[in-house]
Amino acid sequence: MEGITVQRPHARTASACSTALLLAVLTACGGSAEADTRNPTAPEGVTAQAGSSTSVHVMWERATDNEGITAYDVFREGRKAATVGAAKLMTDIDGLTASTAHTFTVRARDAAGNLSAPSAAARVTTPAAAPADEEAPTGPTELRGEAADGRTVTLSWGGSTDDVGVTSYDVYQEDSRIHSVPGTQTTARLTGLRPGTVYTFTVRARDAADRSSPDSEPLDLTTPSAPGAPDSTAPTGLRTETTARGAESLVDLSWDQPDTGGTVPAYQLFLNGRLTTTIVWGGTPPAGRATYRLTLTDPPGTRYSLKIRPKLPDGTWGDFSAQRTVVLPG
Repeated sequence: MEGITVQRPHARTASACSTALLLAVLTACGGSAEADTRNPTAPEGVTAQAGSSTSVHVMWERATDNEGITAYDVFREGRKAATVGAAKLMTDIDGLTASTAHTFTVRARDAAGNLSAPSAAARVTTPAAAPADEEAPTGPTELRGEAADGRTVTLSWGGSTDDVGVTSYDVYQEDSRIHSVPGTQTTARLTGLRPGTVYTFTVRARDAADRSSPDSEPLDLTTPSAPGAPDSTAPTGLRTETTARGAESLVDLSWDQPDTGGTVPAYQLFLNGRLTTTIVWGGTPPAGRATYRLTLTDPPGTRYSLKIRPKLPDGTWGDFSAQRTVVLPG
């Protein structure tokens, strides 16, 4: 019959069910989830140290957040000057003007984009330019230190000299700068370390022309293990000797093997933080001090940092040794 529309109740019911299902899915996917609106805490302990007449080194302590910090924004005179990832607690601000006062603050940021309040301001004045400063400082001497607890060490060293003056000392851990102090200070307190870990520290002096001295002699410090934690399995007494042989460089390593409760069947050797080779003994593993010769074909003057770790009786890999730095001979 024409002009008559036949209603389909089941179709309306299906449509209503689909709408209800869609609403349920939307509610389950996000309708009841709470957005992260809580701001991180403001970073504390902000310091600013002039590294040269045109650069400042800014450091701070880790902030906290209910979800987690993703970045830190560094501001100079209220304008953003740098952004670094959550793992970094320092940065260098370059391109500054000599003999100029600056104010730095730091703000923490989380994944939702929430910003902390600005930190307390750190003020610093860059030193005057030193155009006649033609020489790098001498290297710091007699580096020594003590692990105060599992997370803190203190370092001290003999001062450097410079034809104009030392503006700062930079502390390095495995070739990465982790701290700076004024040129009038020859001590440093380092925090945020891991218990039961071997650290290798060196110090360099820097002058107003931004020239750095040679490294001090390295210092190995092992932080105490946490109560109840197993003893360190790091090899100790790692020494290197480098010689040239034609177009090759030979690096002879020797070290004292750790007490692991059994024999150590193999070691992993890392160069510049990357696994280079696994040292597997051809027969019975040596007792006491072990040795290994590494052959390299890189050009003379190439710089490498190296460290090793043992394979434990249970098949896992143990703790890293202290790091050593070698420069290939000519």
